[in-house]
Amino acid sequence: MKPRRAIKTDLFADEHHRKKIDPLADIDSHIDFASLAAEVDKVAPRPVSAQGGRPPYPTETMVRILVLKRLYNLSDEPMEYPLLDRMSHKHFCGLANTTHVPDRTTVWTFENRIGAAGAKALFDGVSAQLLKKGFIARGGQIIDATLVPAPKQHKRRGEKELLEQGAMPADGKPAKRRQKGIDATWTKTHGKRHFGYKRSINVDKKYKIIRRIETDTASTHDSQHFDNVFDAGNTSRDVYADRGYPSEAREAWLREKGFWNQIQRKGKRNKPLSECQQRRNPRIAKTRARVEHVFGALEQMGGKLLRTIGQARARFAMTMMAAGYNLKRLVDFRRAGVEAF
Repeated sequence: MKPRRAIKTDLFADEHHRKKIDPLADIDSHIDFASLAAEVDKVAPRPVSAQGGRPPYPTETMVRILVLKRLYNLSDEPMEYPLLDRMSHKHFCGLANTTHVPDRTTVWTFENRIGAAGAKALFDGVSAQLLKKGFIARGGQIIDATLVPAPKQHKRRGEKELLEQGAMPADGKPAKRRQKGIDATWTKTHGKRHFGYKRSINVDKKYKIIRRIETDTASTHDSQHFDNVFDAGNTSRDVYADRGYPSEAREAWLREKGFWNQIQRKGKRNKPLSECQQRRNPRIAKTRARVEHVFGALEQMGGKLLRTIGQARARFAMTMMAAGYNLKRLVDFRRAGVEAF
């Protein structure tokens, strides 16, 4: 019988473990949350109550809570418990010595206050800080889209028309109406039907950081978001995309602007791909596949299913996921010793 391996002890084990498993200290040391809070207050000013009462929590505290939600894929109610129980979360949000912590209603109210515009301000603020640290978009840009499922809505005949008009069925209740979404749509891809929304992103090839993001309903074609997420500031002229994006007009536009077309070709009826084009597509696919790593990370942050009602809240959630992903990328760079250049 093999002898049991002796357990090695270390006086500094707790500090070593904390650095290894908790990225919050790294995020806190590299991101200026006060600046992010100021950007949010510009688009969604703090409310002023003439009746007095308890003042709202600082915007910076609430921004940090939203980041925690996306990093650990928590909803409003479960988010309250780590703020009461985990010291790392308390320190990160500046709540270590406070009597009260924001509850789920406070978090929900803050999200409604800043809305999609506030989420976009956070995403842009994180992007600006990454640029200042030298993580400039280099090596080319990769554009792609993915479907984000939403809870399927079961509506009776004639109920959808009433909901679209803002009315409510005769036997309906306000609480039930709030749970009925009319924005998400159906689409069909690869022979399967999907219900929800679509997220288009622009990822730079070198760092796999999300540079642009656009959200819409699932039935929107991928190519319609190309212009919105295109990044003219990428220092490389290579533009990668799959077979859902090619068109003669787009190729001519890229050529006119001096960009190198790395969009996969798509065969047409009675006009199959040439042997040269068939060899070209796999070469592009090896690079374009890097965007799938990003989509996989976003799924781990809650992108497998959006549990929200309405396109505005869906846009908020998807934009916050993108901002949280970029924060995680920065921590990964620092831990791996990657230097920006």
